[in-house]
Amino acid sequence: MIEPDVIADALGIHRPTAEQAEVISGPAEPTLVLAGAGAGKTETMAARVVWLVANGYARPGEILGLTFTRKAAQQLSRRIRRRLDALARSPLCTGPGAAPGIAEAIRTEDPQISTYHAFAGTLLGTYGLLVPVEPDARLLTPTAAFQLAHDVVSRWESPLTTGSTPGRVTRDVLTLAGQLSDHLVTTDDLRTDPDLMTTLVATLPPGPRQRQAPTRWLQETADVQGHRDELADLVDAVAARMRTESALDHGSQMALSATVARDHPQVGQAERRAFRVVLLDEYQDTGHSQRVLLSSLFGGGAGPVPAVTAVGDPMQSIYGWRGASASNLDRFREDFPLADGRRSHLRELTTSWRNPPEVLTLANRITAPLRDRPGSIPVAELRARPGAEAADLRVAVLDTASDEREWLADAIAARYSAAARDGRTPTAAVLVRRNGDSAAIAAALESRGLAVEVVGVGGLLDVPEVADVVALLTVVSRPGAGPALLRLLSGSRFSLGAADLAALARRASHLSLRRPAAPGGAVTALDQLEDILDGIARGEETDSAGLADALADPGPAGGYSPDGAARISELAGIISGLRARSSAPPARLVAAAEQALGLDAEVRLRQRAGVGEAREQLDALQEVAAGFRPDRGTGLEAFLSYLDLARTVDGGLARGEVAATPGRVQILTVHSAKGLEWEIVAVPHLAQGVFPSDQAPQTSVRTATQLPEHLRGDRESEDNAGGVPVPRLDDVTDRKLLQDALESHVKRVRRRSLDEDRRLFYVAVTRAEQTLLLSGSHWIGGAATPKGPSEFLDEVLEACGGDEPLGEIDHLVVTPSPTNPATTTVVEATWPRPAAPGRVAVARAVDAAVPVDPENEDPPESGPARRWHLAAAPLLADARRAAEQRDEVILPRRLTAGQMVALASDPREFADRLRRPVPFRPDRFARRGTRFHLWLEHRFGATHLLDIDDLPGAGDQGAADGLSEADLTALQEAFEASRWARMTPAAVEVPFEVGLGEHLLRGRMDAVFTATASADTDGDDDPGWIVVDWKTGRVPAERDMPAVALQLAVYRYAWAQIASARLGRPVGLDRVRAAFHYVRSGRTIEPAHLPDADELSRLLSDGPGRGRLLSRGGR
Repeated sequence: MIEPDVIADALGIHRPTAEQAEVISGPAEPTLVLAGAGAGKTETMAARVVWLVANGYARPGEILGLTFTRKAAQQLSRRIRRRLDALARSPLCTGPGAAPGIAEAIRTEDPQISTYHAFAGTLLGTYGLLVPVEPDARLLTPTAAFQLAHDVVSRWESPLTTGSTPGRVTRDVLTLAGQLSDHLVTTDDLRTDPDLMTTLVATLPPGPRQRQAPTRWLQETADVQGHRDELADLVDAVAARMRTESALDHGSQMALSATVARDHPQVGQAERRAFRVVLLDEYQDTGHSQRVLLSSLFGGGAGPVPAVTAVGDPMQSIYGWRGASASNLDRFREDFPLADGRRSHLRELTTSWRNPPEVLTLANRITAPLRDRPGSIPVAELRARPGAEAADLRVAVLDTASDEREWLADAIAARYSAAARDGRTPTAAVLVRRNGDSAAIAAALESRGLAVEVVGVGGLLDVPEVADVVALLTVVSRPGAGPALLRLLSGSRFSLGAADLAALARRASHLSLRRPAAPGGAVTALDQLEDILDGIARGEETDSAGLADALADPGPAGGYSPDGAARISELAGIISGLRARSSAPPARLVAAAEQALGLDAEVRLRQRAGVGEAREQLDALQEVAAGFRPDRGTGLEAFLSYLDLARTVDGGLARGEVAATPGRVQILTVHSAKGLEWEIVAVPHLAQGVFPSDQAPQTSVRTATQLPEHLRGDRESEDNAGGVPVPRLDDVTDRKLLQDALESHVKRVRRRSLDEDRRLFYVAVTRAEQTLLLSGSHWIGGAATPKGPSEFLDEVLEACGGDEPLGEIDHLVVTPSPTNPATTTVVEATWPRPAAPGRVAVARAVDAAVPVDPENEDPPESGPARRWHLAAAPLLADARRAAEQRDEVILPRRLTAGQMVALASDPREFADRLRRPVPFRPDRFARRGTRFHLWLEHRFGATHLLDIDDLPGAGDQGAADGLSEADLTALQEAFEASRWARMTPAAVEVPFEVGLGEHLLRGRMDAVFTATASADTDGDDDPGWIVVDWKTGRVPAERDMPAVALQLAVYRYAWAQIASARLGRPVGLDRVRAAFHYVRSGRTIEPAHLPDADELSRLLSDGPGRGRLLSRGGR
């Protein structure tokens, strides 16, 4: 047995602590690891994988790792890969006495690391026919699901008691559907519930001294249940529509995957054979359907028990509002028993490598009421790493929220100044409970000269650079979109002033048949500017000429300032150029708009200057555009309509991943901060009703979209004491007792909500690496009564007082002002914001920089032009480098035959896909090919299930949309007329995974015939085989055939390897042929030359670096 210390020494890394070593080298059996904040769980999980591989418990390909985000999956995958590669190069695998085969296994196999949802999708694609679900069912985004559901609701003919709009009803339907999916409950379960409120309220007698009619409160509760029943009918209608359109949303995908795993034991047996080691990250954030899925697959049953290691922290369970079940950690040890039936092992990681001792002591005090509760797993206190420095912990209670923000901004600015004197640039974050508090905090920080990034407000579409791209595309497609055009004109790219805007508005009035009066002269008052802008926006809604017309025909240049005229002309040219390309796919138009606005260079320079992100959000918009599939309409307008809906339905779409960045203060919600860390962390507004929140939690008693608690999978029970509270109705005999029981239930749910807020505060506090600033105030916003410090802040104040204070109390206002000072405050602002002189100079220099050879142009000898040139030169050089940047992409170890074709066809496009994976549009050709291939399987007697990654027909070209019964019949008749119909294949639907150098090639061959069977021999005693790939589309052009033929080359190589293994002797490539048969045309095409193994290897290794490709980088 190789010990963890020996492995660490061989890999040249730090030895693990005793706690970590116990986890790393624990038995290869189910284990729950409780890992506190900052305890190094990712590193420990990677080390456990290395230990298991080094000691022969599993090969890399037998390891499955699941987490919640793609970023987390990538980080875990990279760390495991680096450690395994180091192990393969170490003396443990290369020296005397090294275990045979481990280095080769590491070289040729990769662990499968993905998100929980991606794994569920793969499982459903493989085994979905057992439910049944079509293998090609498309996954709907939240916005696409809303579109589908809204259409169903709008067509609904049965009466609804609610007075809500169709949009509100649609949201309610999807919310209830999500609850049903999360807890594997059907609408029939809902309707046949014996504890229906409508039944209880109608049948129970009144209590003592009660009127005969139910109280208003009880009647409202019964009405909630009645509305829930109506929603259930709509849920059924939406589900039926999804089945008709072969579509799934995320909730139904997970629920169906869990159902397959739970109801079909053979699925779990197959997965347990495939994966001997399973890592489950952030297990406290899993929901009930995920718990059922994972425990059904890996929690017991026939066959070997895999080494399941779940890692989580019950104190960081903060996502109950979106379906996470806090009690899943408590139930893990029973859900994943040992082979002899005993509960699984329990380990803990309690040393924080992030936080100072004072922060950890405070965190332990915060969570004290949550630890050691009956029915919950006992959780040890966190302790600091050896040698950890003392914290800089400051607390303040101010009179007003404005005073609080000023204190916070001063405190952060002082620490930035101190770091600058030491030559450092710290990371810093302000963590808020409510997004609405972000703007005022940002303004206070910016007034101190600090760079600020507000992460938590709005979604992707609200990010400035993304909003600019969308605004430009909106103007291209909708000439009357006044607000979008105003954003471009008044934004940082064109910065048109108020006078030029007014002149443009007058031009629009002049062009209009209505010719309304337009203001003239200089704009000197805010009211005048507002009237101008309102008039422009209103004008766009009429049939009269609008701002876009004035932009295209601005009139004499003398009516504008020189800069204004030039900028109007430039924007008009950009819009005209994009409009000429408006039929292009949305992804190309997004890239073109980004380039036209110069945003790529801008965000890269901004990031380099430490005042913003780089391309993360622009890349996220590209992903949305590349994955867009219009259900209604086509082209750019359909894409813009989708974005319009996403703004209200999906929170403006999810942003790209957040990362802590030096040089700017990031403002975000505590929920968004989980998993991140900063040197300086501030948590403001720890006031009553704010943090913790006084917002009433939703319960089924008062909210129709909530599932009755006693039907939930994570409900409170004898074996789940920490579950969601259930109304206690056993002793209810009249309506008075019923109302008392329900009101008591609501209070218990409120206490549970307070527990989640306490865990949220723990998460906020444990983000701090050095400085922690905690504050509250009495007067917040325009409140009529003071709030004062919350119970959380009171606990902090108590910890910072006494004989051994954890920190310093900077300010403590005990008695608030008699009235709210904010009610007498006058707010002033200047618009547009004056540009910094340096920025203006640089912008003018950039605008003027059009030399033939900018690299060698000499700067002017003197004057402003020289200063502008010198200021602009480095920025222009950076912009050129960004435009020319090519990112190096490492080729995956596993490749499908289709990926080989893509690599040969366009290496750079293939590299782009690897660098920034985006979903392909669901392939209608694959759908057609799948139906035909399924028919062939039955015809030849095959029973294989299709692999979601290798859908037959996916490479077909030119097929019509979908496949009607007549089309299928035509294909069947064409096949029966071919020579292949009269032959018996040696194998059908043959999956393979074969090694080629350092890579693994995988896929599935349609059919293999002996050459004798194909009557294609020359009398040879050993005629060999011919691999045939069925194609349902048209024959590709001659120029495309060499790349397409690579698919056959891979199949030929794979069958030679398979035949060699089956026969026990080498089978050369010369004994294997390969051909495409195009069913509709009846043509069989067998290329005269197919690349051999050496040629395939060169394709995989040629390039700037071995096994590496260059992507377009910035684009």
